[in-house]
Amino acid sequence: MNDNGHLFSRRRLLAGAAAASAVTVTGVAGAPTAATAASPTAATPLVSRGRIATATLHAPGGAATTGRFQADFHDRLAGWLAFWSANSPHVWSAPVQVVGRVDPAGDAFTLHAIRYRRDDGLHDGFAAGRMDGSHWATLASLHHHFPTVTVLAGGAVRVGDGVAGFTGSPAQVAFAVAACRELWGDRSAGRARWREHANRALTRAGQHVDVASRSGWAAFTRTSLRRGLGTESYE
Repeated sequence: MNDNGHLFSRRRLLAGAAAASAVTVTGVAGAPTAATAASPTAATPLVSRGRIATATLHAPGGAATTGRFQADFHDRLAGWLAFWSANSPHVWSAPVQVVGRVDPAGDAFTLHAIRYRRDDGLHDGFAAGRMDGSHWATLASLHHHFPTVTVLAGGAVRVGDGVAGFTGSPAQVAFAVAACRELWGDRSAGRARWREHANRALTRAGQHVDVASRSGWAAFTRTSLRRGLGTESYE
């Protein structure tokens, strides 16, 4: 696959991500009734999809499959995969397979692998249980796009629908500490002073923002993704 074809694929992915990001959720004033108090997830019909962005959906350990998603959640997944691909090395194709399983309610997804092509071969850009730079990089990309990110036994990662951003949750803090240690080489990083260590990594990447803010969290997860996939070293 030549570079021009890959760049074109990335532009298409980014265009799709921009469209997905344009969705705005508005509230309705007034006391909730039984109808408005009901879960929107339960009331919204699911959509059947066999792809996430450019990648075919595969069941863990199996062949191509079709999942039933909440439509907005599927859009978020497409935007996330576009982001992951746009920050991966240029010699990688756009993702061709995503291995995972959507929850019955359609609003959570468990990721097992991301596969791309290079030199006509199929490669894992992320694989559950493989604790390397791509593992932490992919976690960074998921924290960039989803409010809840949980690493399960065996290394698969479950994400839930919702608006992303910094919350200071234990999972976000734990990820920041691990990213500082495993990606940025700061072996002294710990929970007590995690913010100081994360901000040091941001400064190293030329980002003068506080990690404990919406823009700072977005910058930290984006630069950690690029460092983990080897796109930039920030040395």
